Amino acid sequence: VMKAIFVACNQSIYDEVLDIMNRMQMRGYTGWEELMGCGSRNGEPHLGNHAWPTMNSALLTVTDDGKVDEFLKSLKELDEANEMQGLRAFVWDVAAMI
Repeated sequence: VMKAIFVACNQSIYDEVLDIMNRMQMRGYTGWEELMGCGSRNGEPHLGNHAWPTMNSALLTVTDDGKVDEFLKSLKELDEANEMQGLRAFVWDVAAMI
């Protein structure tokens, strides 16, 4: 079973997310370097404007189900170590792929 994982985070920790993926040999992904957003809990909006100049980045990867728990655990540790930066990950089933 394959899973899709969408990760949105502050630009400042995007490379650390990629480092985790490299260590786990998760090769395929699509990334967006500049996104605006506002988290649902704490933290400031990341809107790229004068009031809120910070921006987010995001990536989407599809991987084997067996890697999901370890990846999410590593992302949670990264998020907890960088609490004010912001990081969220969402997982869903992949019905088909070519």
